Amino acid sequence: MDEQMLRLLQDRMKHIQRYLIRLGASRADAEDIVQDTVYKGLLYLDSIVPDKLTAWLYRVALNRYFDMLRKRKKIMYLVEDDILGPSEIPEDVLLQKEQREEIELVMESLTPIFKQLLILKYELDFSYREIAELIGIREEMVKTYLYRARKQFQRNYGGRYNER
Repeated sequence: MDEQMLRLLQDRMKHIQRYLIRLGASRADAEDIVQDTVYKGLLYLDSIVPDKLTAWLYRVALNRYFDMLRKRKKIMYLVEDDILGPSEIPEDVLLQKEQREEIELVMESLTPIFKQLLILKYELDFSYREIAELIGIREEMVKTYLYRARKQFQRNYGGRYNER
């Protein structure tokens, strides 16, 4: 395996691990899934179309994650604690943490596919085409589902304030 391919694989694995954590996997589970994904990727490297490698890796990792969830029959979510930097005001950090917690609650209330699409698009900066290849649907459907996901997020997030 050449050095460029190795760097690409390492970079993709970091993104996949972060994505799995955002979906709700613990850090340890995400690392295990990434390790399994790399192993499978190396086993089947000759049979994978190079242009589709990233989508293939994400799909293998997602399938492994969903298998793990089915076995456990529950979803775990890991929230990392913030560490104050020297220039951060404690009140601002607290407000940001509260806002992030509210957003996470709203994200948990979304349909799983909507949550997945929002994370892929807005946190991992995937293009519509990359998302379509990863999920296995047409690019137009990705756009439609993302529109619906944004609307559902807005309704749920706005509804939280209407209840108060």
